[in-house]
Amino acid sequence: MVFSQPAHALELPPQKDRLFAYPALLSASGDGSYRVVDYREMRDINGRDDIPERRVNGGYISTGVRRVQEDLALRTSAGTVRHVAVGTRERASAIVLYLHGQGGNRRQGVDDFTFGGNFNRIKNLMANAGGLYLSPDFSDFSAQGAREIAALIDHYATRSPGAPVFVACGSMGGALCWMLASDPATAKRLGGLLLLGSMWDEGFLEAPAFAGRVPVFFGHGSRDPVFAVEKQEAFFQRIRRAAPNYPARFVRFETGTHGTPIRMTDWRETLNWMLSLR
Repeated sequence: MVFSQPAHALELPPQKDRLFAYPALLSASGDGSYRVVDYREMRDINGRDDIPERRVNGGYISTGVRRVQEDLALRTSAGTVRHVAVGTRERASAIVLYLHGQGGNRRQGVDDFTFGGNFNRIKNLMANAGGLYLSPDFSDFSAQGAREIAALIDHYATRSPGAPVFVACGSMGGALCWMLASDPATAKRLGGLLLLGSMWDEGFLEAPAFAGRVPVFFGHGSRDPVFAVEKQEAFFQRIRRAAPNYPARFVRFETGTHGTPIRMTDWRETLNWMLSLR
């Protein structure tokens, strides 16, 4: 059963779209659900950053968004969840969470200068649309971590009734994405999942989020040494075979490595696609 959806879809307003648009498209499927994007380290890191991988060129960021950014600690039934919140915490139009990978923390997802300024962009996109962006800490990549994130989602979703919740998971954070998709209460609130250089989970095909046709985006580097692109592509095709016309998209960054999708994924294009399906 498809989860109920409002009649009018939100659309995120532009935020430096020309700078964050995908470079040249090398190939695409007929329906556009699978695309291969040209990625070049010399252009997309060295030509974009003042200090490669450490500080983006100032033209890519707008730091005024820090005025609506707070570092918080929320007491929940699963324990205290430290997180950074950006934007509107009551009656938000939409909610986006970023779940970091191994070795990360809540500060990664709000760092204005790393990953080519892409985290600064999502902060601005959400704040400008009357939405909420969250970057939390969590205990682990298993059941306890999933309980903490589910409790965080419940807290903010209750205060913004009807706001779709989008969960973006980098690398090992994907383990939490798939567990949240299997939680019936959380799945009903999901507007989409974004797997950024992450893993696959066959259990998703039996999950409430799959039955509810929650949109899924995969971004992956073709030279990812942690999670092989071929396996993630095969899982994407498995979803499409299991459910005709399932709302799933795959962007392969040719020559990209493990962190490339976090730097290069076009947040606005991806989220507006998901929002348009509601």
